[in-house]
Formats: sequence, C-alpha cells, structure tokens
Amino acid sequence: MRVVSLVPSLTEAVAVTRPGVLVGATDWCDHPAGLAVTRVGGTKNPRTGRIAALAPDLVLANEEENRAADLDALRAAGLEVLVTEVRGVPQAFRELERVLAACGAPPRPRWLDEAEAAWAAPPGPALRVTAVVPVWRRPWTVLGRDTFAGDVLARLGVDHLHAGHPDRYPRVPLDELRAAAPDLVVLPDEPYRFTAGDGPEAFPGLSCALVSGRHLTWYGPSLAEAPRVLAGALRAARR
Repeated sequence: MRVVSLVPSLTEAVAVTRPGVLVGATDWCDHPAGLAVTRVGGTKNPRTGRIAALAPDLVLANEEENRAADLDALRAAGLEVLVTEVRGVPQAFRELERVLAACGAPPRPRWLDEAEAAWAAPPGPALRVTAVVPVWRRPWTVLGRDTFAGDVLARLGVDHLHAGHPDRYPRVPLDELRAAAPDLVVLPDEPYRFTAGDGPEAFPGLSCALVSGRHLTWYGPSLAEAPRVLAGALRAARR
C-alpha cells in the first residue's frame, strides 16, 4: 500500500497508525516530527506530476483544504483520490475511521478511542462566552457557518458570533469585529500565524486568546488533547 496525503491532519493520523504506507505529503505536513517522505508541494498547489510519479494506491484529500482542479488532475492521471468532508467533531471521527480503513489499518487505533473519550465531556468555561474568530488578516477573515473549528469551540462553551453568516469564511471589516464586543477574540496560529505581537493589538480593550491552530482545526491524533489544551488557553484569556 502506497499513500500520499494532501492534508496535514490526515498525514499525522496515517503516520502514527500505519507509517509504512505513507510515501508522500505536503510541505505543511509537520507532524509527526521528522516525517521522512517525499514532499509534494502545498495543500493549495500540490505538484500533481510528482504525486503521479510516486505511483500511490491512494491520495488523501479534503474538500475544503484542497482545490477541486488539482484533485481532478490526479484522477485524470489514473489515481484514486479519497476526499474527506469534516464540518464537526462527530463527522471527524467517522471520516478518520474511513481514511484509516482505506489505508489498510488494523482495528481502531488507541489514539482514536482516546480522542472520542476526550470529547465525550469536554471541559469548558463555567458560563458560555461569545467570540469572534479571525483566521486571516489583510483582509480580516473570520469563522462563519458550518465549520469544524466552530463546532470545536461550541463544544467548549464558546459561541462565535458569525456562526449564522451566509459564508463559511466571511471577510468582515475590523471596525465591525470590534463593535461586536465579544467576550473573547480567539486567535489561532494557523492558517494565519497570529502571535502575541501580531493580532491582539488590533482589538484594544478586548480579551484575546492565542490558541493552537493544530488543536483547533486538525482532525487526527491531536483531537485527544485538544479539549484540554484549548480550554486552558480560553480560560487563561478570561482571567
């Protein structure tokens, strides 16, 4: 079995479950550390010729993370492409089971059981809080409707204010984000790398929580520790 993954979280899931099958991954696939496979470009600009040359039995992709045109090109080259769709935590577990089975993995790995147990009763603030969740700046872009990260936050007691927006990732002027006066501004370190010096200064007077993008947006082994890690960061920002 030879697998190429175009999704960092799926790369990690396959690498820790059945490492021998993974032959290619994107330049952004940085977990687990020291992963020694052929790099095939980015998630949005994979080198389809290099992927085809690896002769994989299966290419793993995601409907949101990868472009349809690139996946069509891989199919035209005769490759099988498995495309995941993940809009919530329960769906993530179902898709992970499907991916691992397609990669020939044995029965459910221990980390997947641990992840489901962690999300059975996730920790959260004593009271529900509201938030805006930027994922990019220049222009400012936030979480909107029907996103995996939005569901993760909701299960931790955080209601983001653009959950009912018609777009999944709407562009919202900074003045409007400030005027919403949320309890929290949640700033992940991916896809845009918000840091203590790049992000919070745009929201004077508002509490900002810098959180791990891997724990907020990835669906894989990181799901097992995500509730604890994210809840800790959210609580710290509210103090």
